[in-house]
Amino acid sequence: MRRPALCFKIHGLAIAMVATIAGRSAFPQSPHPEASSSPSASPSATPIVFSERTLADLKRLREAALTSDYAFKQVAHLANNIGPRLSGSIQAAQAVEYVAGEMKSLGCEVQLEKVMVPHWVRGIETAELTQFPGQAAGTTQKVVLCALGGSVATPPEGITADTIRVRDFDELESLRPEKVSGKIVLFNHAFDKQMAAQGHAGDAYGQAVVYRSDAPVAAAKLGAVACLIRSVGGAECRIPHTGQTNYKDGVPKIPAAAVTAEDADLITYLVDQGPTRMHVVLKPQILPDVESANVIADLKGSEHPEQVVIVSGHLDSWDLGTGAIDDGAGVAVAMETAHLIQQLNLKPKRTIRMIAWMNEENGTRGSKQYEKDHASEFPNHFAVNETDGGAGHPIGLNLKAKPEVKKILEPVAKILEMIGAGTLNLAEHVGADTDPIEKADIPAFSPMQDNRFYFNYHHTAADTLDKIVPRELQENAAVVAVAAYAFASAEQPLPR
Repeated sequence: MRRPALCFKIHGLAIAMVATIAGRSAFPQSPHPEASSSPSASPSATPIVFSERTLADLKRLREAALTSDYAFKQVAHLANNIGPRLSGSIQAAQAVEYVAGEMKSLGCEVQLEKVMVPHWVRGIETAELTQFPGQAAGTTQKVVLCALGGSVATPPEGITADTIRVRDFDELESLRPEKVSGKIVLFNHAFDKQMAAQGHAGDAYGQAVVYRSDAPVAAAKLGAVACLIRSVGGAECRIPHTGQTNYKDGVPKIPAAAVTAEDADLITYLVDQGPTRMHVVLKPQILPDVESANVIADLKGSEHPEQVVIVSGHLDSWDLGTGAIDDGAGVAVAMETAHLIQQLNLKPKRTIRMIAWMNEENGTRGSKQYEKDHASEFPNHFAVNETDGGAGHPIGLNLKAKPEVKKILEPVAKILEMIGAGTLNLAEHVGADTDPIEKADIPAFSPMQDNRFYFNYHHTAADTLDKIVPRELQENAAVVAVAAYAFASAEQPLPR
């Protein structure tokens, strides 16, 4: 996931987080959760949106999802057999072929739609404090860091310079240029763990990630020779957190890296005592763009095949971990939707389109290319999903749609109450890859998940398969499959 400032994922409401520690029965259950909720029950009801047959099929989908291991097998293969899938890599190319093959085996109509993606390769990355207060003669102190995505390299011999630290952009701007020029600047802005623990991890991420995206430019404007940030996220155990940084034309591109939270505290402690000098070596490479693809797999609708409901996740990942929660899980859940519909021999009225996006993490070129290729078809896009928040227990659905859509989906929410996922939340944003489609006023949805611990692993070496709880992945698959099939089988158009 790559998102500065206000473009982070909307993961959910705090009201549910504390209550869902056990992950299941925190929400009041309907006294008759399986009772019919057809709008036809009232003489004055609005036109039927979901038929009795559709509601019954939604319950079948929910139950099938909760007993299927298909999604877990898919994310396991992506994470363990293929591994890290940074855009332009051999692994990313293999993942495209793998997902396309799996979708073909389910009977989907599959297209690989060409996307030219950036090819940035991480190289050697080391750092050490070479001068600091209280230093024992002849010693240095190691600093654990990782280059930010898209960073330029240091000279081959590295950079050795005095280090200063600032808390935020305001403190940097208060310094005279001569205090910054020729220095390594550390931005020590901490991820708000308390906010995350209260269920607002997306907000905490949004406040911190702006330093990852914008700090190198801010430091370079004042003459800094390198920029370090405190890792974004709640990771401990001295694990650094990567992610894309954004350079600007007309501003010198300086090497940029994230240091662990522990090392940010160490550097701050020493700098506050006196002159502190650091040696940094970063050797990433920016290679020519590479041809890749979005995987597009359609289950054609029985009545309105030209109308499309999208389920999706992004296939690329960062390179430190194996991309299990970000976003192998989202791709697997989208694949599971197609698998369950075929397994149950269901016939949606509209086409359900599974998309495995390429290059969400460092460019969103997959979604931009999709917009170029399909914008003329957006009026026939009925609804769109992206699952890109890990695989934590879902408590409901985030909806970017008219308030009337939330009301329309209440019968669907009642079906999801059985797994503690009956909340409907109107959100401002659903996904990075779906953003162009959202802007066309097409209803968008995603699972609203327990995200309290997601940013402990996101974009780190700890993003591995063991972080996924199989039952919770099944619950996410149930939420997405039920919502997607409901949209695809609605009897009426939805308000836009």
